Amino acid sequence: MSKALDGVKILDFTHVQSGPTCTQLLAWFGADVIKVERPGVGDATRKQLVDVEGADSLYFTMLNHNKRSITLNTKNEKGKEVLERLVKTCDVLVENFAPGALDRMGFSWERIQEINPRMIMASVKGFGPGPYEDCKVYENVAQCAGGSASTTGFLDGPPVVTGAQIGDSGTGLHLALGIMTALFHRERTGKGQKVLAPMQDGVLNLCRVKLRDQQRLKAGPLKEYSQFGEGIPFGEATPRAGNDSGGGQPGRILKCKGWETDPNAYTYFITQAAVWEKICDVIGEPEWKTKAGYATPPERLDKLNEIFERIEQWTMTKSKFEVMEICNPLDIPVGPILSMKEIAEDEGLRKTGTVVEVDHPERGPYLTVGSPIKFSGMDVEVKRSPLLGEHTAEILKDVLGYSEEEVEELKSTGVTDVVKKIAAE
Repeated sequence: MSKALDGVKILDFTHVQSGPTCTQLLAWFGADVIKVERPGVGDATRKQLVDVEGADSLYFTMLNHNKRSITLNTKNEKGKEVLERLVKTCDVLVENFAPGALDRMGFSWERIQEINPRMIMASVKGFGPGPYEDCKVYENVAQCAGGSASTTGFLDGPPVVTGAQIGDSGTGLHLALGIMTALFHRERTGKGQKVLAPMQDGVLNLCRVKLRDQQRLKAGPLKEYSQFGEGIPFGEATPRAGNDSGGGQPGRILKCKGWETDPNAYTYFITQAAVWEKICDVIGEPEWKTKAGYATPPERLDKLNEIFERIEQWTMTKSKFEVMEICNPLDIPVGPILSMKEIAEDEGLRKTGTVVEVDHPERGPYLTVGSPIKFSGMDVEVKRSPLLGEHTAEILKDVLGYSEEEVEELKSTGVTDVVKKIAAE
């Protein structure tokens, strides 16, 4: 089955997480992603958090599936010649270098346009243009600067970052969409363009409901927040809301049977107005259906703590899966707090390709995340990540048209050891 991006060539100058997330998505969807790495070193994450001696780390392998690796010394004149031919040949250049790095390499946007007017140059940066554009940014910095940390956690505690990598992987997803849009635009106009995805902007986009609440504060307290029912006054900024729902339907994380020994024996329970009467029946409070102060959503807002405490008395008598089995047929929105162990062992997720087992020549089989996007007309196959420089000779010959003799000559650029190692394997 053909892939949507068959024939699209991506020149991948990304490293660590944000950029590789983006290019991995494009590779899954059929693009030929050529990952350019430093000879003998490669992406820094190859040797970060190593769990199998002598093998690339899970950090690297889980972010670089379906790609080809070429090692290239871009400080060498011959290396620059190769890079120029790659720029001329490829459709998209993706980078998450420090600001100005490409310019110092001699490949400014203006120079890239001269070489290939159809080129799309896509960049991840920590901040957009402004006073902080030259600052170095990592995942948690982006979460803090994008508004996530200040609105996460409990009211009486410090700001908290989320375990979801919304700064890095979230920005990679945004950048992939930007690249696809630029490719579509190029089909109409024939022209390339620059695409920028600042991490701060990406996090803020994912926190838009909190910016919504910031503006709602002008009209009075946020009544669906727990602190309203507790009589705690609101300040000038959107507060931390614990596990309150971010929407208009109040929700909380509640204990389930076994919570004393299982840190994940919890469920998320939403008191959706449309099923309030069913909730009352399930928890054994049928009189709440018509009782003054409980019958309508506005009446219940100052009693949410009491209501969820009562619901929790019921959920504590059931496992988190039993809560689902009882509530789902009644359309009561609930969901188990699944541990990473439970997710890794979930047969349903493996069947849909959301969790995939991949075999690697150095580390053996490992689990990874498959494509979160499913297509009816295209299969998304997850192939192992490349070894360092594994496809150097192949790319030089098949993509750039170098002869065997020219490839031998280019070994002096610093790819010699890697090419020999792969050939020996």
